[in-house]
Amino acid sequence: MKKSGFMEGAIIATLAIFISKFLGIIYVIPFYSIVGNMGGALYGYAYNIYNLFLIISSAGIPLAISKLASEYNALKQNKEKEYMFEVTKKIVFIFSATCFLICFIFARPIAQFIIGNVTEGNSVSDIAYVIKCVSFAILVVPLLAINRGYLQGHGYISASSFSQIIEQLVRIIVIIGGSFLVLNVFHLSLKNAVGVAVFGASIGAIVAYMYLFDKLWKTKKRKVDTSDLTKEKRKEIITKVIAYAIPFIVINIANSVYSTTDMILLNRGLNTIGMSDVDVETISSIFTTWGSKLNTIITSIATGMAISLVPTLSKSNAKGDIKDINEKFNKVLQIFFYVALPLAIFMSIFAKDIWQVFYGESIYGPIVLQFSIIVAAIDALYIMICNGLQGLNKSKLIYTSVISGLLINLVLDVPMILLFNKLGIYPYYGAILATLIGYLISLIIPLTYLKEDMNLDYSNTLKKLPKLFLVYALMIFLSLIYRGIIGSVNSRIILIPLLGLIGIILLVIYYAINKKEINEILGQDITKKFRKKRDL
Repeated sequence: MKKSGFMEGAIIATLAIFISKFLGIIYVIPFYSIVGNMGGALYGYAYNIYNLFLIISSAGIPLAISKLASEYNALKQNKEKEYMFEVTKKIVFIFSATCFLICFIFARPIAQFIIGNVTEGNSVSDIAYVIKCVSFAILVVPLLAINRGYLQGHGYISASSFSQIIEQLVRIIVIIGGSFLVLNVFHLSLKNAVGVAVFGASIGAIVAYMYLFDKLWKTKKRKVDTSDLTKEKRKEIITKVIAYAIPFIVINIANSVYSTTDMILLNRGLNTIGMSDVDVETISSIFTTWGSKLNTIITSIATGMAISLVPTLSKSNAKGDIKDINEKFNKVLQIFFYVALPLAIFMSIFAKDIWQVFYGESIYGPIVLQFSIIVAAIDALYIMICNGLQGLNKSKLIYTSVISGLLINLVLDVPMILLFNKLGIYPYYGAILATLIGYLISLIIPLTYLKEDMNLDYSNTLKKLPKLFLVYALMIFLSLIYRGIIGSVNSRIILIPLLGLIGIILLVIYYAINKKEINEILGQDITKKFRKKRDL
C-alpha cells in the first residue's frame, strides 16, 4: 500500500467520503419512495440516537489512534504503538458492549423522550423497535473505526477511505433491497421495513471490517512482542489514548447533540405553536433524514480534511513548526471559502430543484434546505478547526468553544422558534438560526485564541477574500439567471441533466477565475498529478 502526504491524503479521503456520502444521497430517492415521510422520520429518530451512542463508544478513537500511531512512528517506538493498538481494541469493545446494552434495553424510554407529546404518526413502540435494530451496529462499527485510525496514522489513507465506500455500498443494498422486500413482497409493516434498513449499518460495517482486516494483516508483516513493556509505560500509553480520544469524542458528541437537540426541541417547539403532528413529523424528517442527507455533501469535505489534518498537525506541533501550523490552518479556512461555502450557496439557490430531483414536490423541504445547507458549510469549518485544535493538543480550548456553542443553541432553540412564529416567519428558521449562532460562537473562540496566543496569521486568507466575494456576487447573479430559466421545469428527467449542465458551466467559470488560488490550496504537485492522469 502507498502512503499519502497531507494534501494528497486530504484529497483522497475527501473524494472517498464524498463518493460515500453521494451514494448516501442517491439511495434516498428510491428509499423515500418506498417508506415516505413517516418512514423517513422513523429512520431519522433511530439514526440520531445511534450516532450519539456510537460517538460515546468510539468517536474519538480513530483520530486518536491516527495521532498516536503517527507520533510513535516518528519516534520509532513500535512496541508502544502496537500495545496502544491492542489495548485500544479492548477498551473500545467494553464501551461498545455497554452502549449497545443501554441503547437496546432502554430503547422505549429513549423513544418516549424523543416523541414527546406527539400522538399521531410513529408510535413509541415503533421508534423503540428501530432503535433496537440499529443498536447492533454499535458492536461492529467501533472496531472498524479502530482499524481505519491505525492505517491513517501510518499514512495509508487510500485503504481506509475505500473501506468507507464498501461499507456504504453494502449498507445501501440492504436499505433499499430490504425495505422493498419487507413492504412489497412480505407485506409487513413500515416499522419492519425501517428496522431492516437501519440494520444495514451492521451488515455494511461487517463487510468493510473484513476488507480492512485483510489490508491490516498485509501491513503488519510481523507480530511485535510487547511483553517487556513496563507497567508504568503501559499505564502511560492507556492514559494517552484516553486523553487524546476525549477531545475528539467531545467534538463529535457536540455535532450529534446539535442534531439531537434540534430534533427533540423542534418537535416540542412546533407542537407548542399548534402545528399538526403530521406536519411536525414531516419537518422533523427533513431535518433529521432527507435534508441532512443533502447537507452531507458539504460536511464530507470537513471529514476528509480532518483525517489528514490531525496526524500532520500533530507532527508539526511536536517539532514546534509554527510556520507549517499557520499554513495548514490557512488552508483549512481557504477550503471553506473556496469550496464549502460556494457549493453551499449554489445548493441554496437551487434548493427547490435539488429537492425536486431527489424527493419530488414538497412544501417544507426546499424552504428548510436553502438555509440549513449554509449552516452545514459553517459546520464543516467548525469540524475542521476543532480537529485541527486537537492536533495541537488544545483540548481545553475545544471544550470551551464546543460547550459555549452548545449552550447558546440549547438556550435559543425554542425561544427562536416561538419568536419567528410570532413575527410571521417560518418557525423552523428559528431552530436553524439558533444552530448557526451556536456554531459561530464555537468558531470565534478558537480562531481568536490562535491569533492572539499562538500568533497565527490569517492575512494570507483575508487578502484573498475581496476578490473572492466579487466572484461570489458574479456566480450568484449567474445562478439566479439560470434558476429563472429552469423555474417552470418540474420533471426529474429534465432537471437532472439541466442541473448537471448548469453546475459544470458555473464550475468551469469559477475555476477559471480562481485557478491560481485553487492550485495554491491543493498544491501544485497534486494538480500536476491529476493533469497527468487525465492525459493518460
